[in-house]
Amino acid sequence: MSSRVTVVGGVIVIGAGPVGQTAALLLARWGVAVTVVDERPGRDQVGSRSICQQRDVLDIWEAVGAGRRIADEGVTWERARTYYRDTELFCLTFAYPGRSAFPPFVNISQARTEEILDARIAASPLITVHWGHEVTGIAQDGDGVTVTCRTPDGGAVLRAPYAIACAGGRGEPVRRALGLTFAGRSFDDHFLICDLRADLGDFARERRFYFDPAWNPGRQVLIHPCPGSTYRIDWQVPADFDLDAERRDGTLERRIRQIIGDRPYEIVWSSVYRFHSRLVDRMRVGRVLVAGDCAHLVAPFGARGLNSGVQDAENAAWKLAFVLRGWSPPSLLDSYHTERMAAAAENLAVTGSTMDFLVPHSGAARRRRLDVLERALTDPAARAEVDSGRLAEPYWYVDSPLTTPHPTRVFTGRPARGQAPPVVPGVLVPDAPVTVPHRPEVTRLRQLVRDGILVLTAGDPGVAPGAPVRVLSIPDIDPTGLLAEALDARPGEAYVIRPDGHLAAVVGCDDAPALSAAVCRVLGGPS
Repeated sequence: MSSRVTVVGGVIVIGAGPVGQTAALLLARWGVAVTVVDERPGRDQVGSRSICQQRDVLDIWEAVGAGRRIADEGVTWERARTYYRDTELFCLTFAYPGRSAFPPFVNISQARTEEILDARIAASPLITVHWGHEVTGIAQDGDGVTVTCRTPDGGAVLRAPYAIACAGGRGEPVRRALGLTFAGRSFDDHFLICDLRADLGDFARERRFYFDPAWNPGRQVLIHPCPGSTYRIDWQVPADFDLDAERRDGTLERRIRQIIGDRPYEIVWSSVYRFHSRLVDRMRVGRVLVAGDCAHLVAPFGARGLNSGVQDAENAAWKLAFVLRGWSPPSLLDSYHTERMAAAAENLAVTGSTMDFLVPHSGAARRRRLDVLERALTDPAARAEVDSGRLAEPYWYVDSPLTTPHPTRVFTGRPARGQAPPVVPGVLVPDAPVTVPHRPEVTRLRQLVRDGILVLTAGDPGVAPGAPVRVLSIPDIDPTGLLAEALDARPGEAYVIRPDGHLAAVVGCDDAPALSAAVCRVLGGPS
């Protein structure tokens, strides 16, 4: 293997899936050079895989020119129906205290999402992608990271100041090279997934979840609409399920017909998989940040896998960019582990609770689930106990070292399903229209925040901006009043918003020391 070291500068991203793609594009947006390596020979375009993209993730992708395209090509759905046998228990719609540019959820195949992101990568002169680069070693010192790869022509050794490991759920060689553990559990039950092309009428605009339907007794079925008149259907099946045998004896045909009836259909793709619930012990290892499925695996009920991975990528990208640009000290990267480890733990807790309800492993747990479902048929109060998956939502950094607490704007805990939390320090700010002088291309708050640290004031700003900081008066950019309404803006307040859109602090406009301290805190406390 070649021992010649190629210094690539900037950041090495290990893994060219959607999380790695997002990290590379966001870093390039900050002017950072990126080298992406992936062990595969090229892009894998098989199957729907992670299909459900949440509103705030679409907004992240729009920052790199891809969100609108993904949303327009995907299938929009705003309702999530849950059934017990043939009876609908409840239908969730999704509240949002703002004027988002995107729907709550969009379904589109992961393969198509990757194609759209690849096109944006190809247009960036700051991003280089190397396929067929299997990582065999990662070494670090005080100045950088050295990544050793096995390649078709022998090998490559790349060096950069920092790296992001986005090697996916099967990235055990990367985790091992970093000295990480990956504790957790794997669920015994299997799930059959089929992508079908058919005309299913009312199914086209909503997600449907069935407990114990007549056509899969004692187990669950989940149906998602996808583009091109295709549908993703997931059946819970026994651990000894044999897909090839079902194809041969006609059982798969009968299984499908029980849902769609006599309509014509085509199987586009099918597979069988198990769910895992695992988390690394650290998400920062020196100069390497670990993101996406390489750091955490969750059951897919709730669509918290890819969506949380993209939020990992955004968190990592702006912090690495601020360190590399000299705006923040390297210690800022500690907050990546603190924030995203907490987010991963939240997702594991939510999805773990869902799986315990979906796949009970004791007689007592099975009896409890049956009791809840039976009561939910007639008792609205019991429906709150039915867990068919709490759908993806951004994590709230209320306990982050970058967040300045407020005495009255206090986080009151996880809101009800489908609801958004109040606007308090730590939460992701709602979107709203804005009009920015000399910036006609900026029409939304979420666009504006990604320029750096944003300070919004309810009156005269009265403070001077720093290098990555911009200060604007809400009355000057909010002709409709919708921004003030979305933020619950009050006279005399100033709002410090991070580059990922999370509200970092609410302080008094006339309290210059408090405002300066809040901004300094977001920057990681630079001198």
